Amino acid sequence: MSSAAPVPPQGQRDVPPLLARLVDDAALFPPGNAPMPDAIRLHLDGRTNNRSDLVGLFLCPASRLPELITDLIKVKPPRPVELSLVIDTGLGGVPKALSIVESRAELLALRMVEMPAPSDVDEVWLERVSEFVPEDVIRVIEPRRGGAGWLDGLRRVIEHGSWPKIRCGGVSQQNFPSVTEVADFLGVINEGNASFKATAGLHNAVRHVDEETGFTHHGFLNLLIATARLIAGGVGPGVHEALETTDGKALATEAQHLSEDEQLAVRSMFASYGSCSLTDPVNDLEELGLL
Repeated sequence: MSSAAPVPPQGQRDVPPLLARLVDDAALFPPGNAPMPDAIRLHLDGRTNNRSDLVGLFLCPASRLPELITDLIKVKPPRPVELSLVIDTGLGGVPKALSIVESRAELLALRMVEMPAPSDVDEVWLERVSEFVPEDVIRVIEPRRGGAGWLDGLRRVIEHGSWPKIRCGGVSQQNFPSVTEVADFLGVINEGNASFKATAGLHNAVRHVDEETGFTHHGFLNLLIATARLIAGGVGPGVHEALETTDGKALATEAQHLSEDEQLAVRSMFASYGSCSLTDPVNDLEELGLL
């Protein structure tokens, strides 16, 4: 299995293992679209407050690296910002972006590179990814969802040693995968003994309907519990039920009854997700009694 999100040592946690470093900071991305100075300020605060153990990596598009570096120079963070570089400049732009990051080691520590896959996730393209991204950096690849080849693409990504990524929402209804599609995705991850990352749409802990858009959003707690059930018993009605439920108290109770080993097993599979807010997940988890 690919290496999962680092978990704070016992006795140094403000959050349980199930939630440690779960939330990657995607403040720069829609629908948040935070200005760079605000995103940096909130991230630096988020990694030093009393819920800092919940916070993972800072996500930045490759096209905005110069802007990120300029603003970090002004702020002078006490330690490098742990970075996930989101490639929006094409695979050919990866070497230059990595070179820029490496030249600013006092400001940035590259932990992850994320990129969309072409419609055909073939071996040649995957090998180019391997050539460009250092072995000590986690590769996250998002095959295009839908169609008969989607799950096969996931399998090729896993065989390649990368983490697949699932997009759970966006600006239109088709950006939201169905419960069946999420369950199918989890099944492939489980059979491949792999780790995965989720992105977009997981604004809150529990599945709900957005009153403004009418879109039904998946919940990250639903996804955690579905992963736990999958590990315990494979794909089945229980996984679909966990993804579909809107009963936050029931999900929280189930989460509280997971042993530490079970929590760590869940997180070795569901490694992290990107959120444009660091406060919404905290508020939800506090309300549910999980923090």
